[in-house]
Amino acid sequence: MTAVAQLDHYDAGQAQRIVDELVALYLKVYPGGSEFHSEDRYRRQLAGHMQSSGWDLVTATVKGELVGYTYGFPLSAQTRWWGGIKQPAPAGFTEEDGTRTFALSELLVHPAWQHRGVGRALHYELLSNRAEERSTLLAEPDNVAAQAAYRSWGWQKVAKLQPSWSGAPLYDVLTRPGNRGR
Repeated sequence: MTAVAQLDHYDAGQAQRIVDELVALYLKVYPGGSEFHSEDRYRRQLAGHMQSSGWDLVTATVKGELVGYTYGFPLSAQTRWWGGIKQPAPAGFTEEDGTRTFALSELLVHPAWQHRGVGRALHYELLSNRAEERSTLLAEPDNVAAQAAYRSWGWQKVAKLQPSWSGAPLYDVLTRPGNRGR
């Protein structure tokens, strides 16, 4: 896969010009049209996340076509990321200082390009040079393929979390040591 797809990094300012492409791919990956996976809600989420200091996007393109992307950002001391966390969570788990945790917020691969290594390449490209002690992500418990991939990439379940977005599912909270935490 990596020999075929081109991986590129974008900061929030650079990504503004491809927001419509990002949203279009999101809607191909989540075509159900539920309130939580709606275009409007995702545009609001993306816009809000892009305002986070240190926001980073990695795209995968093949012959100029977007086939996948991932993005994330360091959690600030005032983060709302942990709102909705369900116990048990280890003591001090949700304490942030802006350098402790990198939140991998989205990892999407076009259905026609899934199971070809695109997700793994995007994942490692986004996280390979992070300075944070750990990374975190939210995974749907019944997404067996994603859960298996995350486990194989070193992620471990820590707790459950239900975001405040209307219609948000209950997620598994996964973490893995960052480059600094290894």
